[in-house]
Amino acid sequence: MDIWGATLAFAVAVLTLVSLLSNALVLICFLYSADIRKQVPGLFILNLTLCNLAMAVSSMPLTLAGIIYERQPAGDGVCHVVGFLETFLTTNSMLSMAALSIDRWIAVVFPLSYHSKMRYRDAALILSYTWLHSVSFPIVAASLSWVGFHHLYASCTLYNKRAEERTQFVIFTGVFHTLSFLLSLVVLCFTYLKVLKVARFHCKRIDVITMQTLVLLVDIHPSVRERCLEEQKRRRQRATKKISTFIGTFILCFAPYVITRLLELSSVVPISSHWGIISKCLAYSKVVSDPFVYSLLRHQYKKTWQDIINRLLKRSSINSSALASEPPNRNIPQLNE
Repeated sequence: MDIWGATLAFAVAVLTLVSLLSNALVLICFLYSADIRKQVPGLFILNLTLCNLAMAVSSMPLTLAGIIYERQPAGDGVCHVVGFLETFLTTNSMLSMAALSIDRWIAVVFPLSYHSKMRYRDAALILSYTWLHSVSFPIVAASLSWVGFHHLYASCTLYNKRAEERTQFVIFTGVFHTLSFLLSLVVLCFTYLKVLKVARFHCKRIDVITMQTLVLLVDIHPSVRERCLEEQKRRRQRATKKISTFIGTFILCFAPYVITRLLELSSVVPISSHWGIISKCLAYSKVVSDPFVYSLLRHQYKKTWQDIINRLLKRSSINSSALASEPPNRNIPQLNE
């Protein structure tokens, strides 16, 4: 294994460990907080977290072994199962992000009717569709033996070894990426741009009220006026940054891998194995970024972790004080006797 292989193996190992830790933290918050469980978006986040954890346990370690040994690291049966899971989990994750964007769109654009439009039953129906959609493609691929170890990506994924089925496999791959990556991207862009439009409209209304107030308050201190203007500027940028993060991480992580898969099928551009693994690592990085983008950096999850830590520290302090207050055992002779 050369220096490139060692670097890529180290990157996959780090991504695997961080993804396991971060997604486990999200799962702990969901199980601990009743408020998070009551919210409808919590179902989508739970589904996304479970998909990410399954990906970190199944596909990512096998890819790491494939990079290290430079060959198929397990038997055909194991590789077929992992390839099936990778196709299913990746599609399910993309559709879960699209479902979260639909939820935000309804909450921001239709706030008065949100609770009637997005109930637990509606969320369950959306999740049922994502599972049905996600499982259909790997079932077709497995039935046609289009799952196996791909040396270009050092992983068990969609792969066709028979030249006579090339045309069918190209059509299948194109339809698969269109109805998974492209469909999710279109939904993300449509919903979040609608959310951004509403957010900017509200910011303009608040800005008008703020400027009118500052004009009326003639005796206001310049520092207070400056802070109001700074907060006004941050308010305008906050929604843009969040939406850019949602859409940007999706494109940055998945687009290189999807484009590489399509270019590989065209046989026009030669693709090196190093770039194939790098594009795969970028796709894996979405498993790492999702917990921070959608959960851990939000105020509710931060507060949940503070409650968990405070409860653990309080319990440990109670145990320590209880041990300190216990009377000495009279059966043990004291030093001053």
